[in-house]
Amino acid sequence: MTANMSPRVGIVILNWKRPDDILACLASLRRQQYTDYEVVVVDNASGNGSVARIRRDFPEVTLLENGHNLGFAGGSNVGVQHLMTSGADYILLVNDDTEVAPDMLSRLVAAGERDPQVGIVGPSIFYFEPSNVLWSAGGSIDRYGVARHLHVDETPDNTVTDCTEVDYLTGCGMLIKRSVIDTVGPLDERFFAYYEETELCARTRRAGFHIVHVPQARMWHKIGQSERGQSRAYLYLMARNRLLYVKCSGAPISTLFLAALDLLRTAASWSLRPRHRHMRPFATALARGVLHFFIGQFGAPPARP
Repeated sequence: MTANMSPRVGIVILNWKRPDDILACLASLRRQQYTDYEVVVVDNASGNGSVARIRRDFPEVTLLENGHNLGFAGGSNVGVQHLMTSGADYILLVNDDTEVAPDMLSRLVAAGERDPQVGIVGPSIFYFEPSNVLWSAGGSIDRYGVARHLHVDETPDNTVTDCTEVDYLTGCGMLIKRSVIDTVGPLDERFFAYYEETELCARTRRAGFHIVHVPQARMWHKIGQSERGQSRAYLYLMARNRLLYVKCSGAPISTLFLAALDLLRTAASWSLRPRHRHMRPFATALARGVLHFFIGQFGAPPARP
């Protein structure tokens, strides 16, 4: 990068089953005050006609079409590789069901440029409705792989400007320095979806970089406050990938087995306790996620987890 020039930002958005949302997301990115960026949409075989709509309404966007669904990790890596080849200094991962503030990218890049040891930065992510309530301000994770968003469901103090170091940032919106990817590599495609960005953040911290939440950078996520992902595929992936994260972190085998025991205890509780009867249909998905971790079955979830 030449001195006194703005860093070049490459933006990766996966297109998957939400055509109206991705068009709104692209419209919000078009309003960015920061100007030195390129948008790449990676279509994960959405098959819903949205590619034609994107090509028509956003001709400036680069479209990369996958033949099948590669998941968040694999699909994102297609876009990341394209942008690394074209010379991007930063990579921004953005969910298709988000909209971003006009100054978000400017604030994130400024935070990244202040310190060479800052490797990944991320914004405050609010619910779309209510738009002043936080969904995530970065996250913390323990040695057993239990991850928690910070300040979830809180209404933040808008006067807070200090950046905060966190364990991880969600792939819903995270800006990654090129030097991080050059040093630690891209997302681990074994995860397919969930925990892949958390594991990337852990690798980044082990390499000596900082993960930083930038409170004044803002975006909005079209997820309801009551949505906690109660689907068989989600629970399967969260169980399997939690254990894969623990393994990747270099934890001792005893920690790995305690994490697995915790998941199996939860599955048993869902199956046997009357007060959890509404979760009984999901218990087998949780247990199968544990089993598939131990037999090394990664990537896309089975048709019926």
